[in-house]
Amino acid sequence: MDKINFPYRSSSHLALMHVVNECGAWERQDLDVDFTRKIGRDDAHVLVPRGEVEFVSGNHVSTYAARARGDTWEYLGQSVSSNNLKLVTRADTGIETLEDCRFRRFGQRGRHSGLNTLLYLKHSDLDPDRDQVELVREVRIDLPDGTKEVKGKSLFQMLVDGDVDACFLREPRAEFAERAQLKVIDIPPQPMIFFMTISSSKKLVDERPDIIDRTLRAVLEGVAYFKINREETIKILMDKHDAEGKLDREMAEILYDDIAPVLEPKLYPSLKAIGNVYEEALIQDAANGDAAKIHPMALWNFHFLRTIDDSGFIDNLYKDHPEHLAGHGG
Repeated sequence: MDKINFPYRSSSHLALMHVVNECGAWERQDLDVDFTRKIGRDDAHVLVPRGEVEFVSGNHVSTYAARARGDTWEYLGQSVSSNNLKLVTRADTGIETLEDCRFRRFGQRGRHSGLNTLLYLKHSDLDPDRDQVELVREVRIDLPDGTKEVKGKSLFQMLVDGDVDACFLREPRAEFAERAQLKVIDIPPQPMIFFMTISSSKKLVDERPDIIDRTLRAVLEGVAYFKINREETIKILMDKHDAEGKLDREMAEILYDDIAPVLEPKLYPSLKAIGNVYEEALIQDAANGDAAKIHPMALWNFHFLRTIDDSGFIDNLYKDHPEHLAGHGG
């Protein structure tokens, strides 16, 4: 059995990773996977190319500029192409639609999440760069292990205290907000490379293609299990996925119903999602201009997925449930 390291960049990814593990998919591919460790962006850029970490779930934006500087990052598969954001506000703000946020204070958190917020607002003609909305960032500090810690108020607390008028949240945080008597408003999803990504390096691709193949097969099997087995998956979420807060039955159901429909059964990302994350890479690296030197598709390696797909492996996972085979990328 091969032992591999597969840390995550965001704890939200564990909702799927726990299911891959608990359904036995890793073991059936003769893999012993350490997936419960969080990794910082800078550590990921160092350890993955060296081969000290085989895979990372995430690192969606900084990789384009890094490629221009000699990085060998490769994306091998994508679990979700749609970011199901909710608009969250207080009952006393008078906000009923996103347009009502014009000239208001809007909360923002995290690197990728913050860029998602910025891009969604820009695409909605609420451009912070033109003073159409004021962005207020949750302050985070770097920890020695490369992860982040909130300094001062969390985004949620800033909203409760009136420091901001609205923000975007995903499930299950949106459900936590609603239970705290905040107003949760449905908005259209954002096409985005988001959630669990199978990210690796050219070194592993060249030296251990068997590991790439088996890891992708395990994740594909886990996705199928997640989509097909609602009751069993909800139980796994309740038992194992507490990184975003302990889930009761209702919260686990809400999270399941948010994730399951948008999981990509064949792990192919949508072109709109790639286009949007590339736009974020250009924004993040605007001062240097390195990301603009890299084609949006340059980091995506679909060779292994295509081979697995052509073999009939994925279709066989859904042979009794073909209704789940359609892609749902935005």
